[in-house]
Amino acid sequence: MLSLRDVRKTRGTGSQRYSLVIPHLELAAGQQWALLGPSGSGKSTLLDLLALSLSPDHAQCFDFCIGNDRADISELWRKRRTNQLAALRSRHLGYVLQAGGLLGYLDVRRNIGLSRQLLELPDDGTVERLATQLEIADQLDKRPCALSVGQRQRVSCARALAHAPRLLLADEPTAALDPLNAGQVMHLLLKQARENGTCCVIATHDEALARTSGLTPLRINCQRDSDGGVTAKLEEAG
Repeated sequence: MLSLRDVRKTRGTGSQRYSLVIPHLELAAGQQWALLGPSGSGKSTLLDLLALSLSPDHAQCFDFCIGNDRADISELWRKRRTNQLAALRSRHLGYVLQAGGLLGYLDVRRNIGLSRQLLELPDDGTVERLATQLEIADQLDKRPCALSVGQRQRVSCARALAHAPRLLLADEPTAALDPLNAGQVMHLLLKQARENGTCCVIATHDEALARTSGLTPLRINCQRDSDGGVTAKLEEAG
């Protein structure tokens, strides 16, 4: 689905320089990855690249393949084809933010169904089914402010899955939760993704939770360079 080779992103210069290097990464349907690395290593930067919301500085290969259709993501960025990038994001990607990112003026039902509404997908019971499976069916008529932190994260997970994305990205989705809730949210999120054949990349500091959840590790290692800047490199998986 996503194929990256020699992809790089740099910010800043000299001692303030940060460079992320992705030598090789292949993402396929159904895979479930844990993105691991210390704070400041570039986990969020990598997620933003995969989410097609951040342009690479260099890419030997950055392809998004859906069936027989192939999109050259680096070329779309070079040619400023932002509408095509937005269309790929909205239809094929789901994103769970660390803080949930829910809209406070919408109730839970409409928050979950927002992606389907924007894509003009039919009301086929998906919202209610996900709410039931994520154990928030009794919260559908409430607004986010009336929910616990754990409930808000479950709503965020349901919203990211509602339009059946090919790729699900999550940035520390359990960081604000206690261990019991973190395990439950991770289990329910991965279960729903697995049933849909969705590929998951989940950034987390909790290696123990990633291990018990059966996630395959993707590690980012950092080194200080001679100019004082930092180069972060994604280890090749497998």
